[in-house]
Amino acid sequence: MTASADRLAHRFPPALTRRQCLAIVLAALPLMTRAQALWPARPVKLVVAYPPGGVSDVVARALAERLAAALGVPVVVENKAGASGTIGVNAVAKSAPDGYTLAFTAITPLTLNPHLGKSLFDPVKDLVPVASVMDSPVLILATSAAPAGDLKTLLAWARERPGALRWATSGQASIGHVMLEQLRAAAHLDISHVPYKGGGQQITDALSGQFEVLSVNTSGAVLQHVKAGKLRALAVGANARLDSLPGVATLAELGYPQANLSSHFGVLAPAGTPSAIVERLNREINAALVQPAMRQRLHDAECVAQPTSSAEFARLVAGEFEAMGRIVREARMLAE
Repeated sequence: MTASADRLAHRFPPALTRRQCLAIVLAALPLMTRAQALWPARPVKLVVAYPPGGVSDVVARALAERLAAALGVPVVVENKAGASGTIGVNAVAKSAPDGYTLAFTAITPLTLNPHLGKSLFDPVKDLVPVASVMDSPVLILATSAAPAGDLKTLLAWARERPGALRWATSGQASIGHVMLEQLRAAAHLDISHVPYKGGGQQITDALSGQFEVLSVNTSGAVLQHVKAGKLRALAVGANARLDSLPGVATLAELGYPQANLSSHFGVLAPAGTPSAIVERLNREINAALVQPAMRQRLHDAECVAQPTSSAEFARLVAGEFEAMGRIVREARMLAE
């Protein structure tokens, strides 16, 4: 071997044995997991996919406070509304999968919007379900502009006046929109849909009677308006009547079981987020949901905590995706 060849051989040793390769990989593992072990090292952003003022915003902020205490870093809430949650969820789907950007949203952007051709992301490939948070009943309310105080009479009025009944929802492809479409189909009615970008402005306009009916998730503020007589509860989408409104029947009781729907909310992260971070978030969120103050916040809004594992939450999302597909096909819903 020449001197130059000998020097090259020294700089580039012979191929490593399998045992040596394994030793190198094992030695590198602590470095590979160091970033995850240090998480979180800076503030975490929780993107609420709806405007301020609604039940999602209220619950997300309460959850953020408890997560901040558990994680030891600030959890900053950012409202990013639009397209029934799709804008905010899409922003998170396109974020770095490092555990520092999360979404708090109803799961309809994943389960309903894709069937309407309105999704900006792939709900399976772009996101990972982190933690289920709550079920939120949906109230059907009459405003001061409504000509009747019960659902049966109101629908009879609408049947004689095609298109005259204006029904506001928190947006196209929201649960409220699905409920409206189910009632349209079941009662054979022509009802005008008035979509909003969330519940806040929708309630403001409802109180001034700018439409006759609205469907909206329950919240402490909404229930106060009902109890004060500013809005009249016609029905509720829920498994059972609400404790705070025992005289208000569910849509199933009124003969519309297909429209008897509620909203499920949870936390999502970008696909590729390390499993250790997902598991830590799931554990901390589940712990927050059983804290007395958090349980009281949910109870005041008639919401039901739904803690699960991330895998169980993923199965729930998949099941609703299939159910929403059937609803869209049967009701012949179209993107407006």
